[in-house]
Amino acid sequence: MTDVLARLRDLQAGDLPVHGGRTLAYVYDSGLAEVDDIGRAAVAAYAGSNGLDPTAFPSLLTMENELVGFACGLLDAPRTAVGTVTSGGTESVLLAVQAARDAHPEITAPRMVIPSTAHAAFHKAAHYFGVGAVVVPVGPDFRADAAAMAAAIDDRTVLVAVSAPSYAHGVVDPVTEVAAAAAARGVRCHVDACIGGWVLPYAARLGRPVPTWTFAVEGVTSISVDLHKYAYAPKGTSLLLHRTPALRKPQFFASAAWPGYTMLNATMQSTKSGGPLAAAWAVVQEIGDDGYAALAGRVFEAVDRIVAGIGGPLRVVVPPDSTLVALATDDSCDPFTVCDEMAARGWYVQPQMSYAGAPATIHLSVSAATLDVVDDFLTALGASVQAAVEAGPVTVDDEVVAFIEALDPAALSDEDFDGLLAASGLLGDAASTGAGLVLPDRMAEVNALLDVASPAMREALLTAFLDRLSRPAR
Repeated sequence: MTDVLARLRDLQAGDLPVHGGRTLAYVYDSGLAEVDDIGRAAVAAYAGSNGLDPTAFPSLLTMENELVGFACGLLDAPRTAVGTVTSGGTESVLLAVQAARDAHPEITAPRMVIPSTAHAAFHKAAHYFGVGAVVVPVGPDFRADAAAMAAAIDDRTVLVAVSAPSYAHGVVDPVTEVAAAAAARGVRCHVDACIGGWVLPYAARLGRPVPTWTFAVEGVTSISVDLHKYAYAPKGTSLLLHRTPALRKPQFFASAAWPGYTMLNATMQSTKSGGPLAAAWAVVQEIGDDGYAALAGRVFEAVDRIVAGIGGPLRVVVPPDSTLVALATDDSCDPFTVCDEMAARGWYVQPQMSYAGAPATIHLSVSAATLDVVDDFLTALGASVQAAVEAGPVTVDDEVVAFIEALDPAALSDEDFDGLLAASGLLGDAASTGAGLVLPDRMAEVNALLDVASPAMREALLTAFLDRLSRPAR
């Protein structure tokens, strides 16, 4: 066992750090070591428990109902509200779409209306469940255009969705107006609060201006909120709350059409470890309402200090409503090089590609733990921007651009992909690497290449890239 654990530590050494506030994407750090210890202990204690049957493991049902009850208090839920613990925000969104579809079996070609800033999980749901996504452009403030979304609702619409906040820009959509339009047509309105659901309520208590978005808004029928984000629970748990049991009922799946046990599921999973649920419950119990208010104060202080410290070639794309900040550069440098320079200084910030006329950006997911290192962050960011300016904006060779533009995303061949790998420096010695890929230390040129590709081509290229990465180690 000692050798196995040593191997685990060696493997993990190459990963991004999950503590210390220096990874501003993918992970959310409370900065409280005792909370992390409790979460890990709960995962271990319940790793063998199975959430498939709540009558077999009633403690899991108790914890789930208590977590939903806590969330009901945060989200202004009525007494009729119900909820379910899922494996993450994507599953919560998938279930919201699936339930909306199955509530209307009479609609043969159902559709949902979403803003262009809606999380990609809605497109995944469209792909999985055959619910057409009607994508409505957002306004210049990156918020959903309520009037345009209302106009897009028709007799085939089963769901309208908005964000609190949107991931890419950190702003809350006009939930009140969109929900009213949906309700007037008898259509469900889902609020994707996976990022903001556990922190925006505390922002309001702290006196920060937050647009109304909870169940206090008439017409909001469901809300998703992640526990592994600003509830600071271990991965992966999320909640999907519905205003009434009747709205949730189509989410359930039951099948007695075989000789084994009758399958009954509230989520997409059947067998599921009790570990993440127990960890989320334990962390929420440990931190409590007052603790979350204090953590929210810390994260918003960090956000304010970061926003105030931005200048020079950098600008804040839109003032954030929550804990997410998007930064753009002027023509003297590019965001992809800034991201590389930050990584060289021990920080991870996330590059976001250009989209629909909006520029490529640097995305920050700020955690409570970031407050302790915010001065160091701003210093590193300033040095990274200066280095990026000195290097100049990264460019893609005109011949490579022409090659990409000539490709058909639907017919991308292995030979086409190999040509792009070679052009980007990602094609290694297949005999020695197995997958034939070499991951560079700096990604600016690769990201710049992806940035000139259309969204459909990006999808095709990254799918091919993932396929090459995911090969057996024999």
